[in-house]
Amino acid sequence: MADFEKLTKNLEQRGFQVSRFATAREAAAYLDSQISGTTVAFGGSMTLKELDLYPILSRHNRVIWHWEGGTLEEAMGTEVYITSANGLAETGEIINIDGTGNRVAATIYGHKRVYFVVGSNKIAPDYDAALWRARNIASPKNAQRLGKKTPCAVNGDRCYDCQSPERICRALSVLWEKPGGAERVEVVLVDESLGY
Repeated sequence: MADFEKLTKNLEQRGFQVSRFATAREAAAYLDSQISGTTVAFGGSMTLKELDLYPILSRHNRVIWHWEGGTLEEAMGTEVYITSANGLAETGEIINIDGTGNRVAATIYGHKRVYFVVGSNKIAPDYDAALWRARNIASPKNAQRLGKKTPCAVNGDRCYDCQSPERICRALSVLWEKPGGAERVEVVLVDESLGY
């Protein structure tokens, strides 16, 4: 069971804004109220898909998501970027693993506002556990979803640190503090299991 109070305190000490919601529906409504009349990009995220956020924000924003036909290059030019995390440590580190690098790059630099929407299933007690989760839970599930022929996708149990040409784990980012380029980086915590 995640210690949301400890997590919130540690994230805020690291410069992140934090909001917390009991349900995905409440989190989606909050984001809808915060983001209006601007350009928004989504990172590849099952969490965002489960929130059904794309049609909600598209009503009053220009939203780019490569899963919906936009390009990764277009996504880098937006004011707002929304994604999730593969692992979030109660000690405050945000961890993501990426294949192309677009998602990790976009969370570090180039957008005025960045939002991480994170379900309770992605929270781990410390950095090592969050990194383990990103590599051994999130990555194999994503490789399976994408139909990759990698040991983690075939076995579905852990990272094999493979050298497969279909490997999706090619870049790792750890945010120890809020990156200096963005005006605002917010972690939207949801007390439900979301995504991988």
